[in-house]
Amino acid sequence: MKARHIQHLYFRAGFGIETQTLESLSLKSRHEVVRQLIKDSSNVEHLRIDLSELEALMNLEYRQLKNRETTKSVKALVTKSQKKLINFNVAWIERLTTSNAVLAEKMTLFWANVFVCRDNNIWYMQRYNNLLRSNALGNFRDLVKEVAQSASMSKYLNNRQNVKESPNENFARELMELFTLGIGNYTENDIKEAARAFTGWSFRLNGDFFLRRFKHDNGEKQFFGKTGNFNGEDIIDIILEQKQCARFICEKLYRYFVNPVKDIDHVEELTNIFYADYDIKNLMEYLFTRGWFYEEKNIGAKIKSPIELLVGIHKVVPVAYHQKQQLIYLQKLMGQVLLYPPNVAGWKGDKSWIDPNTLMLRLKLASILLNDAIIDMDVKGELEDDFEDFYREKANRKRFIKTTKSWGIFDSKYEGVSFEALKDLLIIASVDKDTEHFMSSLEVSDKRAYCIQLMSIPEYQLC
Repeated sequence: MKARHIQHLYFRAGFGIETQTLESLSLKSRHEVVRQLIKDSSNVEHLRIDLSELEALMNLEYRQLKNRETTKSVKALVTKSQKKLINFNVAWIERLTTSNAVLAEKMTLFWANVFVCRDNNIWYMQRYNNLLRSNALGNFRDLVKEVAQSASMSKYLNNRQNVKESPNENFARELMELFTLGIGNYTENDIKEAARAFTGWSFRLNGDFFLRRFKHDNGEKQFFGKTGNFNGEDIIDIILEQKQCARFICEKLYRYFVNPVKDIDHVEELTNIFYADYDIKNLMEYLFTRGWFYEEKNIGAKIKSPIELLVGIHKVVPVAYHQKQQLIYLQKLMGQVLLYPPNVAGWKGDKSWIDPNTLMLRLKLASILLNDAIIDMDVKGELEDDFEDFYREKANRKRFIKTTKSWGIFDSKYEGVSFEALKDLLIIASVDKDTEHFMSSLEVSDKRAYCIQLMSIPEYQLC
């Protein structure tokens, strides 16, 4: 398999590739490389942070919360929970940077922007994140059902308030509009009937799903031309019977992994594969072994998300932040904070990542992290809890991001790599003539400095 095609695969299925991995794969066929990529993601470990102080309370029954002291303890732990979300964000970035299960982790990131959810309860959110991770390359039917029964999604879209006396349509609507079918592919009556089927769905304090039977509507429902005493799982099964469901997901997947500009024929090709069994692993193997995936028009056609950009730099030169809030701050400045999607539709992606402010920051990011450059811009929008206070003062807006750089790891990895080979390894997009002229004019004899320069050119923003 061509080295350039392997690089393209690993930029899309992961966050780049190291020279040793590239060399070891270059003698293999495309199918062998893709199978190895998938095999590396066959055993995925859950991502966990220390939540031991929450465990005792989260395993109580709701009736036990009537005790005043217990209620006070819960409120105190909710505050701690919000701070723990910062720890989980940092741990997630670290997992994306270091995991060998690159495809499973990239798919987890993808699904997190399909089944968009936000929750200030770290216990539930950690479970939700690992739900996405466990099913990232599994069966889509299982994924949808587990998402629907999760505590975080139930809270986020008010499904716990959905009872037969007063159906709440929020989850049923978003399930079809944003998660499975797309707007215009269902009726208002479908929403009403689906909401009835999901009545009584709830969760225990520890996050386990349970059905409140007396709150569930056992009456007959009509949904997509079918009539029956449907429950929520039946509704999901009927939705997946619609080929539009497979098409909707394949369109999202194509834009994320292939090209922001949709190719109708290729999407339909993927749809036919996915609709047969909704097996995500089979779909990804099919996609990554297609010749059209490696066409030049698809290489370097994507603007990296802020997370892809951050993780990509971290993989080349590992960095440790002296204060966790600084990593959150960088994400906020660039417009993508993990665990904090802007709304239920998620991040738009592609060109929405770029505006005059974010572009300058993105171009300067490698220097900020690796060369102690100064950030000089204001953060916009809401910030969460303690990192809001941290950057409120004007004095903090012009500041260094203090990191410990593991240049020794970089030196050992790229010791025998020429400057030209390093450029080819880090830059997948075609380099503009003006950029080529600029790079050739640099009198750089230090590989570390050259690496920072490479990660500061416009073409590094693409993958």
